[in-house]
Amino acid sequence: MTNKTPETTSTNDVITQLRNQIIESIYDRKGYAVTLLDLSEIEGAAASEFIICQGNSPTQVSAIADNIREELLEKLGRKPFNYDGYRNSEWIVIDYGDILVHVFRKDVREHYNLEDLWSDAVVTTLPDRD
Repeated sequence: MTNKTPETTSTNDVITQLRNQIIESIYDRKGYAVTLLDLSEIEGAAASEFIICQGNSPTQVSAIADNIREELLEKLGRKPFNYDGYRNSEWIVIDYGDILVHVFRKDVREHYNLEDLWSDAVVTTLPDRD
């Protein structure tokens, strides 16, 4: 027997749907090194999840971020609350409330190393796709 209320189940389903569409949108533009950070048990975290990925150039970083925003709007009717980083397209962050998406250029990702910064999070590394 489960203790989940219908509201909890519904919220979890929405987050799962959002997460899955974000991941597909990343792979659609050849994003790679996709990592999920579950921050739900960390008090004071900015979101319950981070999705982190990377591209090889500012152009690819922008293309990945654009695709995420376009696909979520088209397929789920979801607009981000905010986004930032398009000026230099080295690190673009997209805020979907419960999920923050970080799209990095490789060297910038290594410099900021969010996975170590949030070392208390449960980390899941997804396999790259061709």
